[in-house]
Amino acid sequence: MPETVTREDAGGVATVTLQQPGLTRAVRRELLDVVRGLADDESVRAVLLTGTGRAFCVGQDLGEHVESLRGDAATSLSVVEHEYNPLVLALAGLPVPVVAGINGACAGAGLGLAMAADLRVAAAGAKFTTAFTGIGLSSDSALAARLVHSVGVGRATELLLLPDPFPAESALQWGLVHRVVDPAEVGTEARALAERLAGGPTAAYRAVKTVLATAPTDTLEDTLALEARLQTQLGRTADHSEAVEAFLGKRPPRFTGR
Repeated sequence: MPETVTREDAGGVATVTLQQPGLTRAVRRELLDVVRGLADDESVRAVLLTGTGRAFCVGQDLGEHVESLRGDAATSLSVVEHEYNPLVLALAGLPVPVVAGINGACAGAGLGLAMAADLRVAAAGAKFTTAFTGIGLSSDSALAARLVHSVGVGRATELLLLPDPFPAESALQWGLVHRVVDPAEVGTEARALAERLAGGPTAAYRAVKTVLATAPTDTLEDTLALEARLQTQLGRTADHSEAVEAFLGKRPPRFTGR
C-alpha cells in the first residue's frame, strides 16, 4: 500500500506531504506518527507541511465517514477525541517553527491543521471553508479557538455559521494566512521560509511559541513571569552569545540552534 504521508529531510527542514486530500483513518494515523517522530528529532529545526495536486487538505474523508456512520455512529464520531485531538496537539506542540504550504483547497479539519502551523503560505485563488456546519456538525481540530485568536469572535462566528468558500486573498486580508503567491510558487516560497527559520535561533523560536500559546488567556503577571524565565534561559544559549558578538562585529550571526 502506498504511503499516505511522506517525510523528506534536507538542511534542517522536514517536509511532510499529505499524499491525498482527505483525512482517512490511515492518513490521520500516519500523520500523527510522523509528527511525533519530528518532535523527537533534534536535527529538525523547521517543518514544512503541505499537500499535493489541487488540495492541501479537505478534512475528513466523507466516503469513509459515511461507511462508519452506517456501521456504528457513536464509534465513528469518537475519532475526534481519539485521533484528531492528539494530532492537533502534536502538531501545535512541535518545538520548532511549522510552515503550512497551502497549495490548494483547505477545508474543515484541513483548515484546523493549517491553523496549527505557525506561518501559512497559500496559493492565489485557493479556496478555504470551515465546512462543518454544512454537514451538520460543529467545529473540531481547535478551529474555533484558532479562528477567534486570528480574526476575532465576529469573523469567526460568521465563518463557522456560514461555511461559504472564500479565496486565499480574503484569508490574507483577514490574517488567516501570511503570504499569497502564485500557485506554481507555493512550494518554493514555503520552503524558502522554512529554510530561513531552520537557519535561525531555534531555542528563541521555541520560546516565542511557548509564550504565544498562552498569551491570549494568561494574565499580564503570568506572561511577564514566563517571559522573564525564558529570557534567562535564552541568555545562556550559544545562539544569543553569537548574535551579540556578531552585532558588535558588524557581521551576520551564524546560528546553530544551541
